[in-house]
Amino acid sequence: MKLPDKLYDILKWTVCILLPAFGVFYVAMAGTWGLPYAEEISKTAQAVALFIGSLIGISSVQYYKGNKDD
Repeated sequence: MKLPDKLYDILKWTVCILLPAFGVFYVAMAGTWGLPYAEEISKTAQAVALFIGSLIGISSVQYYKGNKDD
């Protein structure tokens, strides 16, 4: 599975910046404002980031394998 460059860039930004930042932000705000499920939401964001990161990692390996053969 090779991802288009634009999709790869969006997913990588999501995994490296958006989801970790959201997890930390939500935990901080939950403690301050008494929002529910802080730990569960943070762990879910981390799990989604790991899952998407794995997919883009697989895509990167296949991309470089394809370019190596050329």
